[in-house]
Amino acid sequence: MERKISLFVSRKHAMTWIAAAFLMLSAVARIVLECINGIPCVNVWAYQVLPVAATVLYILIALIWGKEMFYKTAIPVWMIAVYFAFCVTTFGFSKLVIMLFWACLLFYAIIYTDITAGRGSKLFWLFLLQLAPLGALLYLHREALLAKDWAAASVILPDVLLMLGLILMVLAIRMHPLGEYHPTWGDRADGRKIRTLAPMAQITAYFQVERNTCSNLFEESFEISHIDRYIRQKRREGYKDFGITHVLLAAYVRGVAKYPQLNRFISGQKVYSRGEDIQYCMVVKKEMTVDSPDTSIKVHLSPRDTAIDVYNKLNAAVESVKATQELDSNLDSLIMALNLVPSVVLKFLVWLLKLLDYFGLLPGFLTELSPFHGSLFFTSMGSLGIPPIYHHLYDFGNLPCFGAFGCKRKALEVQEDGTVVQRKYIDVKFVLDERIVDGFYYATFFKYYKRLMAHPEVLDLPPEEIVKDID
Repeated sequence: MERKISLFVSRKHAMTWIAAAFLMLSAVARIVLECINGIPCVNVWAYQVLPVAATVLYILIALIWGKEMFYKTAIPVWMIAVYFAFCVTTFGFSKLVIMLFWACLLFYAIIYTDITAGRGSKLFWLFLLQLAPLGALLYLHREALLAKDWAAASVILPDVLLMLGLILMVLAIRMHPLGEYHPTWGDRADGRKIRTLAPMAQITAYFQVERNTCSNLFEESFEISHIDRYIRQKRREGYKDFGITHVLLAAYVRGVAKYPQLNRFISGQKVYSRGEDIQYCMVVKKEMTVDSPDTSIKVHLSPRDTAIDVYNKLNAAVESVKATQELDSNLDSLIMALNLVPSVVLKFLVWLLKLLDYFGLLPGFLTELSPFHGSLFFTSMGSLGIPPIYHHLYDFGNLPCFGAFGCKRKALEVQEDGTVVQRKYIDVKFVLDERIVDGFYYATFFKYYKRLMAHPEVLDLPPEEIVKDID
């Protein structure tokens, strides 16, 4: 999969801090000069608040998120371009010249955004791009500078410091190794946008909006005599709680290693991939009684995980929750806090959460707590002594797959020679979001999944190859 270049700045690089210092001096100088000279109240937002906010925002993005999201510095750069557009309008130029300056500032912001988003490969052009506004600024105030009228020239000091800071930041920029993926515009915190889908796949989610109206139902029965032997072997090796859940989940994870499109999801009518982060959700009860409290947990798995890796991760997550006296979790604490909010306000908060989720702006800690955001939800009906059910998907969040398996059952089967053999089966049912992949892909995956269930011992070794999803 071809990757665009990804730029970053590191807090370990001295030039990053020097550039940030120049930018901070620019904001301070702007405030000090405003206090000395004063600015008409009507112009405070355009000439004071806007550039200071842009400068501070640029510093925060570079220092806090510069390692993975340096491309977002385009936001303050656009704010800076708007600020300079305001400045040009008050310089006494003709309308034609003003429009020419506006066109140059628009070009400046667009090119900066394009390069930092990874579509330009030459940092040299970014350096020249930052020199251009500084050169224009010095040229427009050349008379005061040549006359050494420092009082008159001091008005451009904040802008000169600002542009010097941006130029120095270019010197701190580095490129991530080619082939590694890093977020860019359109991506979410929990997934990478798929940009090379077929046209029909890209538009389907706009016509089929609700997840539950786009669900496919799939059921399969697995003969588990060999799986029972595999489970007993694992328990003899010391994995005392090893069970059918671990085998089903490990086989699904191994299937994603070969068919990565299963780890996609739909949000905001766009298709995203979680890459190698397989987020498994499940409900945990402290005791198997009707009045026992339950909570949801989320376990981060990888296509590289073996059956034992899945066992260790899952058991560690379950034990960490069951160890608490009230079977409480961060999710339960959040829900209890929301329950304290009046109903009308709560309805608005839920609407706001849905809106933020639509645009990919939901805070990461909320998507981490949410059982509605993940790759897969598995529930055991067998532990309840009933057959599996078709569990609906959730319209909130982005969970594309819900699986349920029932209790073990025995069946008598007549062989070709007329003899009768008793076999053991387990029934599994899935509800799947049909928009993330087509039916042929699902069918191919489940054929492979069934082969894995027939030979669970292959799950003891990591996969030979991890297939990557398309760009």
